[in-house]
Amino acid sequence: MMFRRSVLITALTPTVALAQAPKKPVMGRPAPAKPKKPADTPPTGSAAQTPLGPLDTAAKFAVIIDHTTGATLLDKDADASMVPSSMTKLMTAYIVYSMLKTGRLKLDQMLPVSEKAWRMQGSKMFVALGTQVKVEDLIRGMIVQSGNDACIVLAEAIAGSEEQFAELMNTKGRELGLQQSHFRNSTGWPDAEHRMSARDIAVVARRLITDFPEYYKYDAEKSFKYNNIDQANRNPLVQKNLADGLKTGHTDDGGYGLVGSSERRGRRVILVLNGMTSMHQRAEEGEKLLEWAFREWENVTLFSAADTVEKVPVWLGTAPTVPLVAGRDVVLTMPKSWRNTAKVSLAYETPVRAPVQRGSTLGTLTVTGRGVPETEVQLLAGADVPQLGFVNRAMAVLSKRLGGA
Repeated sequence: MMFRRSVLITALTPTVALAQAPKKPVMGRPAPAKPKKPADTPPTGSAAQTPLGPLDTAAKFAVIIDHTTGATLLDKDADASMVPSSMTKLMTAYIVYSMLKTGRLKLDQMLPVSEKAWRMQGSKMFVALGTQVKVEDLIRGMIVQSGNDACIVLAEAIAGSEEQFAELMNTKGRELGLQQSHFRNSTGWPDAEHRMSARDIAVVARRLITDFPEYYKYDAEKSFKYNNIDQANRNPLVQKNLADGLKTGHTDDGGYGLVGSSERRGRRVILVLNGMTSMHQRAEEGEKLLEWAFREWENVTLFSAADTVEKVPVWLGTAPTVPLVAGRDVVLTMPKSWRNTAKVSLAYETPVRAPVQRGSTLGTLTVTGRGVPETEVQLLAGADVPQLGFVNRAMAVLSKRLGGA
């Protein structure tokens, strides 16, 4: 039999709120899952949407996510295909860092500069034809200076040609779960078939920070000098110490774009904006939205991994109940002004028939409420409950029948 009950979170220690709630579960059915927005929804020009309501931004495409929970705080055509410009270089960096981590590249390794790399236009590191450049310098050239030439040197060394490197990017993109990305080059150089979405860029940024913290440090460098040419980091949020990475982008078709990430008081957010009309607007919108994300939201730990969320009756077991646990810390990104209206719903079958194996899924915990991203967490058995022996099982069944239960 499926039981379900909901309680209001009235404190920052939800386990206390649950303990104070009525203990008798209410019979019901789990709410049907809401249909997801198709990933290929075209741009509509609508205002940015947040769980708190519309929010104005001059960006044509925008998304803000919490790094820890993955919650979407802001969405403006975040799943629409768009021109990613130099924000593409984050994907190039992901593959370069992967090669470093597996030992296929070394930071002090020297790579040759081809004529294609040397002749490449747009933003440049200014590598010299016929020379060799250290991988670590090429990374700084790619990230800090946004050098197209640096990307091509790295791409050719890894895959033999930039075209083959683009195929590596597409393969890795599928592995990372990118939904609207197709890569034609390593730089973001204009190509009608070279596309990403704001959300895909956010996914790559999140994975870069998570998977390669030892290399993410390059993003925070405010300038890099190579070949006697000193260039400043193009990221305005980095220059103002508001962010510690990641990238900017600009093409005539794509407009001005920005990827930024910042950590404050142990909480990190990632912001992606694109389609703005100027560098000034890019900097202004980036700062405004980053401040909003930290000011209006916070991460709340509802349950720690070992916390008992509920105790469920066990039929024919050596223990009368089994604890339900989340099995991991349940951390939610919640709006500060609305967290006290969030509701936790529990749904589980009862009684559970023995034997019960620790870690088996026995129910779900769902969090909803105004301004709260809906979240569902599986509830697991927190202990083994063996089945009673044959005699004790028989006695339990007989007792139940005699009692008319």
